[in-house]
Amino acid sequence: MKARLTAAVVGIALLALAAPAFAHHSFSAEFDGTKPVTFTGVVTKIEWTNPHSWFYIDVKDPKTGKVENWGFETGNPVALIRQGWKRDTMKVGMVVTVEGTRAKDGTNKGNARNFTVDGKKLGAASSEGTNP
Repeated sequence: MKARLTAAVVGIALLALAAPAFAHHSFSAEFDGTKPVTFTGVVTKIEWTNPHSWFYIDVKDPKTGKVENWGFETGNPVALIRQGWKRDTMKVGMVVTVEGTRAKDGTNKGNARNFTVDGKKLGAASSEGTNP
């Protein structure tokens, strides 16, 4: 009886530890590699988080003139630091250019490949696998 209880507890613990791995997605599950995008806009929000950091920019639609907010997924903070980033490399209010790939679902989000910040091109540690 005690062995069954121990086995059940261990099994539940292993499932709980594996849950974050199931939640993580591959590039092709969420983004369409055939739909590249390049935008220049003003940074509105920065989220240095794991497993992915996110950067948000306001972009003016050239067809309508309407400003849209776009979110771009990057690698985690450690991967960004390895690409030459510092926490203060990008700040809210800066004008930046981002190259990336659009989300499959058509929402205003994408996977960033590169950012140009203050004239310097930096890789975004993209899950797409290409950098500057």
